[in-house]
Amino acid sequence: MYKQGKYRILLNEPLTDDVYKMVLKGDTQYITSPGQFINIALDGKFLRRPISVCDYDDETVTVIYKLVGAGTVQMSRMGREEMLDCLTGLGNGYDISKSKKPLVIGGGVGVPPMYNLTKCLLADGQTPTVIIGFNTKSEIFYEKEFRELGAEVLVATVDGSYGVKGFVTDAMPKNYDYFYTCGPIPMFRAINSVAKTSGQFSFEERMGCGFGACMGCSCKTKYGSKRICKDGPVLVREEIIW
Repeated sequence: MYKQGKYRILLNEPLTDDVYKMVLKGDTQYITSPGQFINIALDGKFLRRPISVCDYDDETVTVIYKLVGAGTVQMSRMGREEMLDCLTGLGNGYDISKSKKPLVIGGGVGVPPMYNLTKCLLADGQTPTVIIGFNTKSEIFYEKEFRELGAEVLVATVDGSYGVKGFVTDAMPKNYDYFYTCGPIPMFRAINSVAKTSGQFSFEERMGCGFGACMGCSCKTKYGSKRICKDGPVLVREEIIW
């Protein structure tokens, strides 16, 4: 179930040189699982912009986005009290019933949805280890916020300027019973090559509608074609064709 509505911008500020945090006020009742996303309409742009949900409560939804094109640049220039038309409650989200001591792995702009996921895992009595990966120290965001949740947090940077030198796979501990991840495909392939357990991958894909009607984001799995926007974005390791 998804819902279209108007949302007021309460906050829109940079976290790094090209990553922004936006807090929107509006109806959040249709956001029900960590890992879901919203689809934002922008003036003058034909397609909506799908952005993962970083966090939400009864009145607000927080998204973190990277400046990658004209649409996100346009978003970054919007101010407080401006209104956005959004579809909420999109995607299947993560199933947190599979673990007790999981790894939560985010890379770059795949980090934001892992924040609410970590909150949900902790509220469920689980003990997640959070691994967040970036290219360099200046790109790091939300490390403090993850630590304030009470989770163990490991940071990896490709150039070694902060935390573990290397990729998120270089920071993965040996003791875990499941994993959840979001990030770029090369990171997914690396995790798949070393992971010892089952897990869930949240995929990014170009989307037309965002709710399963246009079939533009369909992908093949071991169990047939699935739409990333509706049947995903979260897929289980065992169904993915690498």
